[in-house]
Parts: sequence; structure tokens; C-alpha cells
Amino acid sequence: MDPNIPRTTPRKSATFDDYTLSEIRRAATTGIYDIRGAGAKRKLPHFDDLLFLGASISRYPLEGYREKCGTNVVLGTRFAKKPVELKIPITIAGMSFGSLSAQAKEALGRGASAAGTSTTTGDGGMTPEERGQSKMLVYQYLPSRYGMNPDDLRKADAIEVVVGQGAKPGGGGMLLGQKISDRVAQMRCLPKGIDQRSACRHPDWTGPDDLEIKIHELREITAWEKPIYVKVGGARPYYDTALAVKSGADVVVVDGMQGGTAATQEVFIEHVGMPTLACIRPAVKALQELGMHRKVQLIVSGGIRNGADVAKALALGADAVSIGTAALVALGDQDPHLEDEYQKLGTTAGAYDDWHEGRDPAGITTQDPELAKRLDPVKAGRRLSNYLKVMTLEAQTIARANGKSHVHNLEPEDLVALTVEAAAMAQVPLAGTSWIPGKGGY
Repeated sequence: MDPNIPRTTPRKSATFDDYTLSEIRRAATTGIYDIRGAGAKRKLPHFDDLLFLGASISRYPLEGYREKCGTNVVLGTRFAKKPVELKIPITIAGMSFGSLSAQAKEALGRGASAAGTSTTTGDGGMTPEERGQSKMLVYQYLPSRYGMNPDDLRKADAIEVVVGQGAKPGGGGMLLGQKISDRVAQMRCLPKGIDQRSACRHPDWTGPDDLEIKIHELREITAWEKPIYVKVGGARPYYDTALAVKSGADVVVVDGMQGGTAATQEVFIEHVGMPTLACIRPAVKALQELGMHRKVQLIVSGGIRNGADVAKALALGADAVSIGTAALVALGDQDPHLEDEYQKLGTTAGAYDDWHEGRDPAGITTQDPELAKRLDPVKAGRRLSNYLKVMTLEAQTIARANGKSHVHNLEPEDLVALTVEAAAMAQVPLAGTSWIPGKGGY
């Protein structure tokens, strides 16, 4: 080539980008699929694509320092004798002892209790640390049945029947052998140090009729006191919500694909399920058509990060939200001051997702006793409480700006969308127009 002719800048493929090329090389070298934790990392339509309109002349705002804005929520009012009463509409999602250290589970209980909300056991059973520090504890009843026993069901304040999870709807989780310590093995009735995979479906039912029977059994064993939640991954939220309600659920939890997991296949996390934003309106529609909206409560999870996300989820029709990954960050995960140690693991603080390996330098997603000691449950719990309180204040600020005396009074009319995709998913107008895709307007 003539050196006097300018070269064009090399152009990389949008389809075969650097990450895709590295994945092809890794697969070709190892012959196995990649396993990781956390949730989807691809860019998806999310709450950032929505804006609140606020109040001016046509709407009257509330004065932040003089007029109250309520945040309380009651979950399980349909059948349970003892509904769960929370001060804030933000709960802690199920994360197991096994995937998390005992110190992390204790910290979650401390932080949630200080903020006036609930935490959730996750797969693997109930630890004394978590029950002891959680004023309100939801017991997850999963396909694996690891650690499940009737006594712990009765000790819980609510029961969450997990049918699916946003990061892997239709799939089971993994807990690799390096995290199955003596204690984890004993709680789960597993051999120590051997990889395990949680089942993708419950062993004793194949459809909604069987789910109804199971819910009735759980009510009988807990004397009809405990609210029964049903958690589904964001796949077919309209039908799944409707069937959960018809099966007798007090609360439906819908988890979008931005929701995290302790460990599963990368291809599952990134290519199965729907964005959280796309799940809310179909679930609300199902509840409305059954005459059960606000009678059966809806909890939304998957990528909730701040008070604005909380307010937007509530405006779209949810009663509460649930956080997982954000709660771990609040405890101290992904902290830049541990960057040198993350680098030694071949990653960086903002991208660490090898939770299944049990080498978390923050002492959170590990069963290594020396690493776990790094996490002070009292200090970490205080950090989580601070974070929850800030999220609540942010949601209140937005509610007041829209003239609402309770965060549950927020509504779709308060929102507009920045993109056509978000407008279609959230069923709110594209900003500057009255057009909702599929519903007309200008």
C-alpha cells in the first residue's frame, strides 16, 4: 500500500465486539459455559427512561417541611391473620446463607429492622443470626427445599413461594463446592465441598392447580397467620400474576431480568426473561382485571437503585419494591478501596461478579471464615439502614413534588417516557406528546 495514502481508522464490529470475541476464545479454550453472579449487564429500557412531570399550576405540590407524605405499606391483607406491616415500601430480596456469609445475613437483618422493613431468607434455610436481627423475616420456599422445615416456617413472618427468578426464569441456581462449608452442608443436607444445582421447578406440582394445593398446605401448617407470597421471574407477568392470584396468593413478587443471582449461566442471565420495566404494567393489568389491585399486593424487583426507581415502580402500580444487589453494595460490596484485591482476582470493583467462587474480598459473598470476618455486621447494617432511609426520603420528595400525601398515590399520569420503547413498556406518553404506543394519541 502506498505510504502516502492515509489509512482509514480500523473499524471493529458491533456484532463481534471485544467482549464477544473474548467469550468465543474463552469457550474455545475451556469447552464450558461461563458461570457468574449478579444480573443482566446489557443496556435495557429501565426506570431512567421515565421522568416525573411534577406540579405547577395544574397540580399543587406539597410543602416538604410542613405536609406529611406517608410511606407505610401492609402486605398480605387478603387471607393472612397477621399481615406484614412495614414503615417503608422497600424490602430486602431473598439471598441465601451459602451464597452470602452469616455476617452478611446478620447485617441485612440489622439494616432492614432499623429502617422498618423486612428481609428474606433465600435458598438454604433460616439462620439464627438473620432471624435474631430481623423484626420481619420472609421465609423462602424454593424448589430445592434446602433447609426447609415446618418449625422455621412457623417462626417466619411471611412465606414466599419461589416459582421463578428474574435472572433465570425457568432455571435453577448453583452453589459451587468451595462455598459448601460444614455449616452450609449441614443446613442443606448436602455433602461438603461438592457442587450443587438447585432444581428449576418444585417437585410436587406441575401447574397452578398444584400451586393452589401447596399454598393451602402452607396456610394450614402456619394456622393461616402468615401472608403467602408467590415470586415469579419476569417472563409472562400477566398470566403468571393472574394464576398466582387464582391460586390464593396474598402477595405477588415479579422479578425482572436486571435482578441478580448468586450464580448461573451467563447466557441465561443475558438472554432469558424481560426487563423489569416491561413486567410491571402487565402484572398490574392482571390484578385490575381480577378486581384485586391493591387487595393482592404487588412487589417489583430487579435493578432498583434509588428513590426515583422506587417512586416510578409505585407510580406504575406496584405496592412495594425489593432490592438485592443494591443492598449488597450498601453493605460494602464492590467498594473501590478493595480495588487492589479485585485486580488480583482478574476483575475490578465495578464489575466483580464471580460470587460463586467464594473469594469476595468484602466478606459478603463468601464462606471463607477469614474473608467473612472482614464484614462487621453492626457497621454494615448501619450502612444499609442509611441507604434505605435515603431511598425513602427521595421517593417522598418526588411524591410531594407531584402533590401526593402518600407514595402510593403516585400514578401513571405523573410520568412520561423518553423513548418509544419505554413508553410502550410502561404505557405512559412519550414526553411532549399524548402518544402511548399501541393506544393512539398525537
